[in-house]
Amino acid sequence: MSQNTSPSYYKELIDLQDVEGVEAQFKSLLAVPIESISDLEKWLEDEKDLLFIIDEAMTGHQVDFYRNTEDADIKSTYLHDQQAIQPLLMKYVAKLNDKCCDSTYFTQLDDNHYGLMRRVRESKVKLFREENIPLLVKEQELCTKYDEIMGSLTVEWEGEEKPFPFIESLLDHLDRAVRKKAYHTMMSAHRQIKPDMDAIMDELIQLRHQIALNAGFENYRDYMFIEKNREYSIQDCYDFHENVAKYIIPAWNRLSNVFKTKLGVDKYRPWDNTAKFMKNPPYSDVSTLMDGVSEMLGKTDPFFADRFDYMRANGLLDLDDRKGKVPGGFCTSLPVSGDTFVFANFSPSFFSLIALIHEMGHAVNGYFQLSEHGPIEDYKGRSEVAELYSHGMELLLLDKLDRFYPEEEDFKNAQREELRRAFSMLIGPLAGDLFQHWMYTNPKHTSKERDEKYFEISKLYGLNPVDTSGLEEEIGMSWAGTLHYFQVPFYLIEYSISVLGALQILENYQNNPEKAVESFKKGASANYNQSIATIYKETGVNFDFSEPAVKQMGEFLEKVVQDIH
Repeated sequence: MSQNTSPSYYKELIDLQDVEGVEAQFKSLLAVPIESISDLEKWLEDEKDLLFIIDEAMTGHQVDFYRNTEDADIKSTYLHDQQAIQPLLMKYVAKLNDKCCDSTYFTQLDDNHYGLMRRVRESKVKLFREENIPLLVKEQELCTKYDEIMGSLTVEWEGEEKPFPFIESLLDHLDRAVRKKAYHTMMSAHRQIKPDMDAIMDELIQLRHQIALNAGFENYRDYMFIEKNREYSIQDCYDFHENVAKYIIPAWNRLSNVFKTKLGVDKYRPWDNTAKFMKNPPYSDVSTLMDGVSEMLGKTDPFFADRFDYMRANGLLDLDDRKGKVPGGFCTSLPVSGDTFVFANFSPSFFSLIALIHEMGHAVNGYFQLSEHGPIEDYKGRSEVAELYSHGMELLLLDKLDRFYPEEEDFKNAQREELRRAFSMLIGPLAGDLFQHWMYTNPKHTSKERDEKYFEISKLYGLNPVDTSGLEEEIGMSWAGTLHYFQVPFYLIEYSISVLGALQILENYQNNPEKAVESFKKGASANYNQSIATIYKETGVNFDFSEPAVKQMGEFLEKVVQDIH
């Protein structure tokens, strides 16, 4: 089913081709005198309005490119933004930060409304170096190159050329021989692009290391902890890795043994690690998918379905799988339009169903924020918070998977699979986090060492119970298929942290569904100027990934799986 790909879903209220005109607006803002706290507050609103207008146009151009990487005009517009507007934006945002922080009235701003903004701006002033601007532009160019390669990646299957997401969907197939063939086809595709991916990653690591050195840090990992304004320490992350290895992985292994028995296999191989036991894909076309998800959301809360149906009617969903479209899925905000846009490129599968529900958790959160507080500035969008509502939405809809799996045994298998996904989201992202800690604290590593380290960490975590004999090279190079390593470094541990919160949402839902949904909505509407812990508390859960919390939620998750008879 073809979907509308016109740019009407976003507003283009500024001509980004007119670089001098854009610069003039920044210069005008910098020239405004600030002679009182009310002047500063007015100036902050004007600054926000300008940045939102630019952000929406650039976001629209980026999404257009992700939707069709093969259109030369769309690509040209997107590259212009990256090569001409992004450097300008970096330069003038730094000047705006200086003007704001240097103001006599900066420290007098109300802490409840501006406290987070003050802390973020002070961090940005600390990190900014003019010499990093061309490095950051080059970084974005390399990420664009990654998008182009992945967007054009196809595989041959039974004599036909297929988009890469198609082959990924076959890892759900009931027939083990089909899964095995799909796995090796995927690895073959990865092998073809591996030299390019190694070259891109090698250059990214050196660029990022130099960015950190220029800013006065020993390595990029330490730089990113300040850049992301994390409310926890590097040691907290290492402790989390260890706690999951101690409590979650043994439970994961026990669950994997159950799946191995059900599969009737002696050895649990990588193509069994995603095995689903439902008879068929949950849908055959995008329209059927959207009908069912709307119904599931409506049974949970009318507002959830209302937002989905609104997005569907207004071209704010692009869910087809097609050549030239970047793989994966995401939700992004359009601050001027007051909307959210969901992008997904998956073939029909259980995962694609869950991915859409996940992104709708982000979208619902975004609409609550827009209605309560207006558009979200970048500094407020902390991933530990955002991912709580996406993973939380998945688990709130756990009891409604019968909409796509009406047969009782399929329904139970779908629930088990979603809960197994919760296990995997506690483990896999932490493995990726540990991998990145290693990469950026050892920036002189070779591509061979990188593959070996990835295999080693994978074996300790998500592939712990899997027989990987003879596949060491394939697994070692499979990091190249994860966009986070390229485009959003150190954005992985947030998934695992938020899953612990989402499991608490599920526990609350089992005890009192109505109260749990109301708490979800309250937290999704919370003032994002608050700490992460406070926002979690408003959602009815704890922001806690200590050893006792990991142990408790691991036991809860395992019990929920066992309770599905």
